[in-house]
Amino acid sequence: MDDQIQKNIIEILRTEGCVFAEEEARLLISEARTLEALFSMVNLRMKGAPLEYVLGWAEFCGIRISVEPGVFVPRRRTEFLVQKAIALSAPGAVVVDLCCGTGAVGVAIAKALGRMELYAVDIDPNAVRCAIRNVTSLGGHVYEGDLYESLPAKLRGKVDILVANAPYVPTEAIELLPRESRLHEPKVALDGGNDGLDIQRKVAEEASLWLAAGGYLLVETSEMQAHQTFEIFTQHGLISQLTHYDELEATLVIGTKPTRLS
Repeated sequence: MDDQIQKNIIEILRTEGCVFAEEEARLLISEARTLEALFSMVNLRMKGAPLEYVLGWAEFCGIRISVEPGVFVPRRRTEFLVQKAIALSAPGAVVVDLCCGTGAVGVAIAKALGRMELYAVDIDPNAVRCAIRNVTSLGGHVYEGDLYESLPAKLRGKVDILVANAPYVPTEAIELLPRESRLHEPKVALDGGNDGLDIQRKVAEEASLWLAAGGYLLVETSEMQAHQTFEIFTQHGLISQLTHYDELEATLVIGTKPTRLS
């Protein structure tokens, strides 16, 4: 690709407010098969489409995850959720990814563990279609439904790791999100209700029915909401812990289902 074309694209992206214009230009050029396709991609980016929608993929935990327009884009901070889930898992684990979006969290766990059972669920049919592309190639299963309702009954009491990157943005705060997210990502993947914790409450409420004894529920939340999430977990019989990773500005609450006393 001509150096001048690359410089022009970088300048266009900078003008549109892209902080990482050089890197974005490199990615767009590497993905475009023709000059016409490249200009079309740059035009989409200028109109505010998330880079991942334009490219058709997002990098997550070093893996290329297929992403479609209208589906929640996996965030780098969620890699902390994956790291913790892997640390608590063992080969052969039964893992359920609720509010799976693209399926990125479950895929990353599966790639690390190798032998495991993976089940992913989302209420949004667009997300389910996208997750099928990412999850089924690893032997995982994808279901469309509201949280637990579409999971196979055989999983009750058998799940070792339950991950839920559930929406946790308070409804009134959605208008404060970056333009890319606010205008292009589905509201159902962002809106956590009045205090941002509605979906987390529903997840915690039924978690113990699905978790095996000693199994874990891991939920991403904000640092400001974390203590409330902690209390929600405790109220529903889970042994709760809170953890934060400064580098990724990531906060998790982890709940453990108590083991039966002998």
